[in-house]
Amino acid sequence: MTVSSDQSPDRPVKMRSRRIRPYALTGGRTKSSHLLLVETLISVPRYDPSLAEALMPESRSLYERARERSSIAELSVGLDLPLGVVRVLIGDLATQGAVFVHPTAHAYNHDTNVLERILDGLKRLPV
Repeated sequence: MTVSSDQSPDRPVKMRSRRIRPYALTGGRTKSSHLLLVETLISVPRYDPSLAEALMPESRSLYERARERSSIAELSVGLDLPLGVVRVLIGDLATQGAVFVHPTAHAYNHDTNVLERILDGLKRLPV
């Protein structure tokens, strides 16, 4: 199945056979160059159909799905790919500038202003 430029995130992209080992998809790499927690949100700032066509099937599927903001965990489950593979492939896409990695609370762990705003917001929640 080929992916057209009007590919929607709801339509599945044909994946490789399950006989392909995860390390083959990542070139043996197990770590991403980006900090990608399971809750890290990913989105596509500017969709490029020609880039999508040039990607290997698993990366193309991640790129297509990330057109709607999704977490690393959601991408892993939605495409039935191991979490480690998703992290490495998303890291590659982020390095290319194809996807945007949204900052998580971990990125703000030393910013007291942000932590105080989060605490104030939590205090205002109805019990």
